[in-house]
Amino acid sequence: MLKIGLIREGKNPPDKRVVFSPTQLKRLQAKYAGELRFFVQESPVRCFDDAAYAAAGFPPQPDLSACDVLLGVKEVPIAQLMAGKQYFFFSHTIKAQPYNRDLLRAILAKDITLYDHEVLKKPSGERVVAFGRWAGIVGAYMGLWTYGEKSGRYRIKQAKDCFDLAEMLEELKKVELPALKLLITGRGRVGLGALEIIRALGIPEVQPEALLREHFPQAVFAVLDCQHYAKRAQDGGFQREEFFTHPERYVSSFQRYTEVADMLIAAAYWDHRAPRLFEREDVGQPGFKLRVIADITCDIDGSIPTTIRPSTIAEPVYDLDLTAFQELPAFSGAETLSVMAIDNLPTALPRDASEDFGEQFAQYVLPELLLQHSEVLEGACIARGGQLGPHFTYLQSYVDGD
Repeated sequence: MLKIGLIREGKNPPDKRVVFSPTQLKRLQAKYAGELRFFVQESPVRCFDDAAYAAAGFPPQPDLSACDVLLGVKEVPIAQLMAGKQYFFFSHTIKAQPYNRDLLRAILAKDITLYDHEVLKKPSGERVVAFGRWAGIVGAYMGLWTYGEKSGRYRIKQAKDCFDLAEMLEELKKVELPALKLLITGRGRVGLGALEIIRALGIPEVQPEALLREHFPQAVFAVLDCQHYAKRAQDGGFQREEFFTHPERYVSSFQRYTEVADMLIAAAYWDHRAPRLFEREDVGQPGFKLRVIADITCDIDGSIPTTIRPSTIAEPVYDLDLTAFQELPAFSGAETLSVMAIDNLPTALPRDASEDFGEQFAQYVLPELLLQHSEVLEGACIARGGQLGPHFTYLQSYVDGD
């Protein structure tokens, strides 16, 4: 029987999310009786408290060393890694992130098998577990919170102060927008999550071209796909497959939107070879109208050059002086640009995000653990037996580097 443990999140500040809720664990234990057995580590910060797990039949314990497989969300601190175990968590190593080089080295040294949530995929390449929808939901909501604080037109709770999505949707009933134009970029998981929130406002959606050309007596929004904000440098055309395989052949055509839109929710994936939506020098131009940007992508020096650093759940917004391009305190004035760039948005709604993630993990990953060989797991295996997994040998120079 395979023993699976839910670990305590050890990263500082600690994350409140968890792979499975108490209700999910109870259901899964009944489903996999005789094949899997679940355990829970004690945690003072988890969004579902220890008493809830105990009531579901999983009394939390301090030590999970008897487990074979350990499930977490964020990176496990090196000192807490247990040698020889199988781990699932977001390692943030697959792009050779320098700050986690020592973590991957420790995983290899301790003979740990690491599966990274980020690269658990179907044969089609589609990810099977992700928090992206919740990043979109919280990011769009916090964009609206930012507009309310900046304009003084309404006050709503911050996302972190809402118990769940249902309370957040109740808060949205207080939002009173003027006749502004709002943009969303992206139609992936993140973009669709953002779209849920904006549609909940009940404001009309218009086509991108209409948003550019027409005047509206009320707030409206448009969703931009990549063909709306990028064009081929050579001839101004657009071919979707080419854009994704050779984004360096394209330039931005987004600037025209900065001259009519008041608020941007940036939710589109960005490749570093692709053009930025706009450039730093654009923001000081007289025609630059944007005054609130909710950058859910939070790529520093990425698609949104005004995202000069991440913000935090505790301090979600900073302002930029558009002329001097210097950071100012949040809500310094009507003519500054207010940037919301929280880089861990789903943690603001940990219960909903965890439940959703757990359903995905239960459907697509748990059954794979019972197979003799799993392509899903093999494709996400970053380390095993002191060696890099077959799909991640490109990280060897990263591991060997200084």
